[in-house]
Amino acid sequence: MKLNCLREKTEKPVVMILGLGSVGTYLLDYLLGSGECFQVVVVGRTLEKMEMDVNIVRIGALIRGKNRSEVLIENNIDFNNIDQLGQVMKKYKPDFIINTSRAYSGLKYGSISWNAIRAYGIWTPLAIKYIRNIMEAYKLADINAIVINTSYSDAVIPWLKSAGKSYPDFGSGNLNHLIPRIQFAAAKKEGIKDYWNIEVMFATAHFHDVVISKEGHTEGIPQLLRIFYQGRELLLNQDELFIDCKIPMPTDAKRNMMNASSNFAIIQSILKAIREKNTKRLFSPGAFGEIGGYPVVVDGAEQKAYIDESVFSMEEMRKANRKSIALDGVEDVIDGMLVYTDALLEKVENAFLVKLPKYVPYEKIDETAEMIIQTIIIPQTRLKV
Repeated sequence: MKLNCLREKTEKPVVMILGLGSVGTYLLDYLLGSGECFQVVVVGRTLEKMEMDVNIVRIGALIRGKNRSEVLIENNIDFNNIDQLGQVMKKYKPDFIINTSRAYSGLKYGSISWNAIRAYGIWTPLAIKYIRNIMEAYKLADINAIVINTSYSDAVIPWLKSAGKSYPDFGSGNLNHLIPRIQFAAAKKEGIKDYWNIEVMFATAHFHDVVISKEGHTEGIPQLLRIFYQGRELLLNQDELFIDCKIPMPTDAKRNMMNASSNFAIIQSILKAIREKNTKRLFSPGAFGEIGGYPVVVDGAEQKAYIDESVFSMEEMRKANRKSIALDGVEDVIDGMLVYTDALLEKVENAFLVKLPKYVPYEKIDETAEMIIQTIIIPQTRLKV
């Protein structure tokens, strides 16, 4: 239904970016720099900051001779105000909604959690906080936009679905950050010059994106990965391959170029599939409410999207993702409830002297998120000052 509606509006797609931090600003740059004619609506709180970010992107894209888009700003928008969000959505009737907002802005959560507990799942209540409100607003607005979420979709989208709520169509980032590293590493080992033609089939969750990218290993968990080039499979040793995936990368806001690129690639893949009436493969954490990350096919001719089972079965992919996300501290997402692993609870208590609840019901998202902010984030950021 959504792809069918989008097909009728491919002349000037309307993209709404919710939150204009570094991910949102990079995404705006990629949209305006693509040469495509978009109407982009940026939604946030502070007009002065958004105007500056929008203007530098607009000018830069026009210097390059690429800007053909219109950018509109909606400021003073409170992401805790569902009615206000719904009114903005209804006003513009976007074709794509990209959530780049964060419950605690200006902080890379992993800068606290990775060295201390080696798990990101602790932040799930914060990651779901605003997208929960956005999806409630989406329902009120009664629109057919394709929604992409940027923050920990491996667990967030399944949590929304398990609670019987509206949920995003796609997640961005995560395993998308690792696939290009695999292409580069495979090309290096095989002496392949056109690395962009290397095809990767992969299913894994957030933990392995991080541990492979940062440390070049899998924590002893074999990955569900196959690599192809010109119709033949490249039979490469995973351990050796992943060592080459550990490459120097910035740890500041520049790192968000990857997440923004993932959002842009999803938008571009969908538009191309519809316009060309063919299929495009992309990768999505939280696809269709499934835990972890999956290959997804967008079929523009049939106007549908589905998880690609051409190489791996659904059972294989679910099993691989469960193993990965458990190492991130998420035992399960079921019946509207996030379930932390016992290992995570122990690590958090040892590292931060905080007792997390084993179970977080949907109704206690705000309470738990605030507890994490007050007892972990604020004390830890003070220590770094």
